[in-house]
Amino acid sequence: MRLKSIFIDGIYVDPEIATSYFACDLDKCKGACCFMYGDFGAPLLEEEIEIIQDALPIVKKYLPERNIAYIEKNGFYEKSDIGYATTCIDKKECVFVYWENGTAKCSFEKAFLKGEISFRKPASCHLFPLRNYGLNGASIGGEILKYVKINECEPAVKKGKKENIKLYEFLKPALIRYFGQEWYNKMLKEFKSLNNRR
Repeated sequence: MRLKSIFIDGIYVDPEIATSYFACDLDKCKGACCFMYGDFGAPLLEEEIEIIQDALPIVKKYLPERNIAYIEKNGFYEKSDIGYATTCIDKKECVFVYWENGTAKCSFEKAFLKGEISFRKPASCHLFPLRNYGLNGASIGGEILKYVKINECEPAVKKGKKENIKLYEFLKPALIRYFGQEWYNKMLKEFKSLNNRR
């Protein structure tokens, strides 16, 4: 039986978020979410563009030369009918990716963890594999929070089950960052009620 969406403060939440297991396994996936094939890169909030622009001089030092050249020629974001997104090289690799021992990693997160910037990464990346869809199309900052399943994340599902980590537990910092502690607490209450009914 398919469970109905949960409504929390104006946002419809996919009930699978309450029941699914997930914990990123970089050793297995090699950072696949940073170099998936597609027409657009990571969705961006409009306000993130200025933040990224300000952080660019710092994160550039972690990027390969070809990424820097690509950004200088094509910019780091593009706009479409559904919003803003990072640019990608060959419709695959995000321009902000650097490689470490064969694994794709985020230059923003590296600078953040070193204390060089206060911006960890775009909200859509931090929330992945959740997507926040608008009712009129795919745009971050929308009204539907959905769990998007991709084959590349299967190792994360297996690791989550093995270590008994639920998707919403793994993404707690991102969910609180984007929606706030109060919203997260309400979500936990709804999820507890849902799981008790199963």
